[in-house]
Amino acid sequence: MSKLLEGKVAVVTGGGRGIGRGIALALAQAGAQVVVNDLGASLDGRPEAEQPAREVVAQIEALGGRAIVDSGSVADWQAAHAMVQAAVDTFGRIDIVVNNAGILRDVMFHRMSEQEFDDVVGVHLKGSFNVSRAAAPHFKARGSGCYVHMTSTSGLIGNLGQANYSAAKLGIVALSKSIALDMQKFGVRSNAVAPFAWTRMIDSIPDETPEQKKRVEGLKKLVPERVAPFVVGLCADGASHVTGQVFGVRNNEIFLFSQPRPIRSAHRGEGWSPESVVESALPMLAADFYRLDRSADVFTWEPA
Repeated sequence: MSKLLEGKVAVVTGGGRGIGRGIALALAQAGAQVVVNDLGASLDGRPEAEQPAREVVAQIEALGGRAIVDSGSVADWQAAHAMVQAAVDTFGRIDIVVNNAGILRDVMFHRMSEQEFDDVVGVHLKGSFNVSRAAAPHFKARGSGCYVHMTSTSGLIGNLGQANYSAAKLGIVALSKSIALDMQKFGVRSNAVAPFAWTRMIDSIPDETPEQKKRVEGLKKLVPERVAPFVVGLCADGASHVTGQVFGVRNNEIFLFSQPRPIRSAHRGEGWSPESVVESALPMLAADFYRLDRSADVFTWEPA
């Protein structure tokens, strides 16, 4: 069994189920000691009786590894700091943060409430900031550290009824890049990963029409545990040169996503007026306009 992460300590948020569970187990199998954070909540953030993080910790211990449970909310600044401190107090250090926790409040934009927007952004984007910020002084002092933030093609490309989720997930990409820029001088790296997997996070997708049924059947082929090996590899010392990137993992496929750069320009020596913008600039740029694609419009082939 590979021990790429022997001696490392990792915090995995949302580590009790789905993708987070797979990552927490894989990190432990690679030799890391793990803080498994999970609020034990439903998809909309309401508390549940289940304590999935305890089950994951029990599995890790049964394999001979070391892990502890943390049940704090990533959306809470103090709880996020307590989570990181628990890693340091229990295992003596922290080396890896995997920001995976999330909730959904899917609704079409014209019906979305302020609370539905705030709740999703609070967990995904603010939560990623809170936990990352709590770990930053420890990483800086040690002169090393690895952040892996879960983004989504809902933000990178687009999806219906997910303005809150999409905004948060694209914000996470910018957060990851900013961390990479600000902390590179301390030997700290930060990357974002868009996972493709059938989990309870997407189990609520409607499957009423033939098109929807076909899409859901395709999604059910996507195994959450297939994301974990890439994340473990990204956290290894052998990947210490990799930072500021956006990846995707879909079963046996690994993608590197592009990042926004200028692709076309329009110039007018005498400057622009509103009229000339409409008459000249927009037609000059139109050849490279992007369509209103959804994630499924771009990833049209069966997963490998």
